[in-house]
Amino acid sequence: MQAIIQDRGRQYLVDVGQTLLIDHLASAEPGAEHVFDSVLMLGETVGTPFVPGAKVTASIEGHVKGKKLHIQKFKRRKDYRRRTGHRQTYTRVTIQKVG
Repeated sequence: MQAIIQDRGRQYLVDVGQTLLIDHLASAEPGAEHVFDSVLMLGETVGTPFVPGAKVTASIEGHVKGKKLHIQKFKRRKDYRRRTGHRQTYTRVTIQKVG
């Protein structure tokens, strides 16, 4: 059964056994469980805005870093060039139960 969950402003379409990357959960330890209770849609049931009593349980697999993004600043004729990088941290979760 599929569900659409909301986690801190982002929405994800999830199914049992699916692994996905969400924004970093600082309080989550690898191996622990995390419950998403903001379920927008469960199967054919659409919430207003959330489905009452619906929960999605996921297990925390670990924390990973994303692909490096390069930021470049440049001003012509001023000898000004800056290049910095950023790697976003994510939490990898596996969906255990939808319902």
